Amino acid sequence: MSSIITEAFTHDHHACDHLLAAAEKSLTSGDWAVIGQASEALISTVNHHFDVEEQTLFPRLASIYRVASNPIEVMCSEHAQMRALLSDLGEAVAQRDRDTCQGVLETFHFLTQQHNSKEEIVLYPMADGALRDQATEIAGLVARES
Repeated sequence: MSSIITEAFTHDHHACDHLLAAAEKSLTSGDWAVIGQASEALISTVNHHFDVEEQTLFPRLASIYRVASNPIEVMCSEHAQMRALLSDLGEAVAQRDRDTCQGVLETFHFLTQQHNSKEEIVLYPMADGALRDQATEIAGLVARES
């Protein structure tokens, strides 16, 4: 079976992980311009990833494979939790509150690890099977230029 969707979205998870690590590392610099840039890169990239899943991948998968609806609902709920954390991060950066930034990033890191493993093990392989004819198009939506 093809794994185009799994590979593309997992690759994007790794890109987000690198940006998360960069945001965490930026806190040690004490330079709020650097912290702000690293945080904004993380927020923007994660939001793009969530948007592609919520606006394209998940609706197409649910329309073909109805059993996916419940796991998709859980993933979207987790997205909402993580979006709230990213919003908190943006506010903490604006207030130059290093401790809150660190706490938010630690919580985000923990939630992301759990969330990504569920998508990579369950939803993406399901999507590869159900959306074979659309896999290249969908994968292209999440692809990033290196």
